[in-house]
Amino acid sequence: MVWNPSEGIDLGFFMVRYYSLMFVVAFGLGWYIMKKIFDRENEPIDKLDSLFIWTVLATLLGARLGHVFFYDWEYFRNHLAEILLPFRFSPKFEFTGFQGLASHGAAIGIILAMYFFSKNIMKKPLLWVLDRVVIPVASGAVFVRIGNFFNSEIVGHETTSPFGIKFLRDYFSSRDAVNATKIANPKEAYNAIATNPQFADLLAQVPAKHPTQLYESFCYIFVFAVLYFMYWKTNAREKQGYLLGMFLVMLWSVRFVVEFMKESQGGFESDLGVFSTGQWLSIPFIIIGFFLIFKSKKMIQI
Repeated sequence: MVWNPSEGIDLGFFMVRYYSLMFVVAFGLGWYIMKKIFDRENEPIDKLDSLFIWTVLATLLGARLGHVFFYDWEYFRNHLAEILLPFRFSPKFEFTGFQGLASHGAAIGIILAMYFFSKNIMKKPLLWVLDRVVIPVASGAVFVRIGNFFNSEIVGHETTSPFGIKFLRDYFSSRDAVNATKIANPKEAYNAIATNPQFADLLAQVPAKHPTQLYESFCYIFVFAVLYFMYWKTNAREKQGYLLGMFLVMLWSVRFVVEFMKESQGGFESDLGVFSTGQWLSIPFIIIGFFLIFKSKKMIQI
C-alpha cells in the first residue's frame, strides 16, 4: 500500500488538518465518556467542564515539553522561544505549528494537573480522579495515533511483511518530489510518484515500513475496552489506584513492545543503548502501574 494522504480537509479559507481533527475527536469523545462517569458518580457537571479544560491544557503542554526535554533538547536549548511558539525563527521566520508532542510528557502533565484539580476543585483523592480519567485518555490515544498515521510520522522499520506501507512523504520531501518528477506542484508531484507508471522505478525505491502508529492505535482499543468494562461491570472502581495501575501497565507495555519496530525518535537512547528513548521512559510507568495494582486495596488516600 502506498500512503500519500492530503494534509486535511481544504475549506478554501482554512485547512482542517487530519492530525488536529483527531485531537478534537479524542477530546470530544473523552468529554462524553467522563460525562457518563460523572452521571454515575452523581458529580456536578460544572466540575466536568473544569476537568475538561485542565486535561486539554495539561495534555498539550505536557506533550510539548515532553518532546522538548526528552527528545530534542539539543535543538531547543538554543531556540527557547520555539518551545511554546508555533514559529521557527532561523534560518528564516516561518509558521511551523507545534511539531513534536510526546505521550510520556502528556502523561506526566495530566498527573500533575489532576493533583491540583483533585485538591482544589474535585475535593476527591487524586487516585479517585485518575482511576476515572484514564478511561477517556485510553480512548483518546487511539485517535492520536491515527493522526500520526495521517502525518506519516513515527513510522516503523523497513519490512517485507504484508502489513508494510510505503510512506511516500516520509521518504520524499516536497522539494525531492518536485525534482524527481519535474512537476511544479508538490501535491501533483507526490500523486505522480504514487500513481503514474512512468515513475514506477522511483516508487520501487521507497521501502515499505511497519505502520507502527496503526499497531499502537489498534492495541489501545483493547486497553480502553478493558478499562471501560472493569469500571462499569466490576468493582474495580472501588479499589483506589487499581484502574490507574491497569492503564499504566497495559498502555505502556504496548508502547514498549511496538517501540521494537519503530525507527529511532531521537532522545537519549544513544547514551543508554539497549532500548529506545520511548522504552526507557515507559519502564517507570509500568513499574508504578504494577505497584498500584498490588497495593490498591491498602493504598492510603493521597
